[in-house]
Amino acid sequence: MTSPPSGSPVLILPGLSDSGPEHWQTRWQALRPGLRRVRQRDWERPHLADWLAALDAAVRRAGPAPVLVAHSAGCALVAHWAAAGGAPARGALLVAPSDPEAPSFPQGPTGFAPMPLGRLPFRSTVVASRDDPYVRFDRAQAYAAAWGSRLVDAGAAGHLNSASGLADWPVGLALLDELLR
Repeated sequence: MTSPPSGSPVLILPGLSDSGPEHWQTRWQALRPGLRRVRQRDWERPHLADWLAALDAAVRRAGPAPVLVAHSAGCALVAHWAAAGGAPARGALLVAPSDPEAPSFPQGPTGFAPMPLGRLPFRSTVVASRDDPYVRFDRAQAYAAAWGSRLVDAGAAGHLNSASGLADWPVGLALLDELLR
C-alpha cells in the first residue's frame, strides 16, 4: 500500500534520538512519500517547549486536521500539545508511549513530566507492548483510558522500534489507515 485512504496530512513524530533507517516510522515515509516528519532541533536533550513549538508549527503548515503518528517520547509530546490547546488534529496513533515519570526514562529531556492525563480532543489509538522497557503495560493502559484512546495490545514486542524487528509494520499501517478513514 503506497498511499493513505484519505487526503488528510500525516505527521511523523519520532521520540528521542529520532527514528533511524530501520525504524517503522522511517520505512513508512519511504512507502508513503506524503508522510512528513516533524524535525526537532535537539533529539537527545530536548526541552518540551521547543518540541511543542515545532509540532504546532508543523501542524499549522500541514493543512486541515492532520493525523499524528507518534513513537515513545513523541506520545508525551502529543499529550502535552493537546493539553496546551494545540491546533486541531484529526487523530493520533500513539505507539509505545514512554513514561517520563519512570526511572527508565532517559536523562536529558526536560519538561516532559508529568504526563498529561486529560482526554484528547481527537480520535486516538495507543499501541503498547507488554515488555516495553520504557513503560509498564498497566501504565500504558492508564494513559489510553485517560486519553480516551483505543488500546491495542502488541504482546511482548519490546519498545516497538527497529530492535523489535517490525520492518514495515503492516499492522501499524492498518491502524493508521483506520484513523484516516
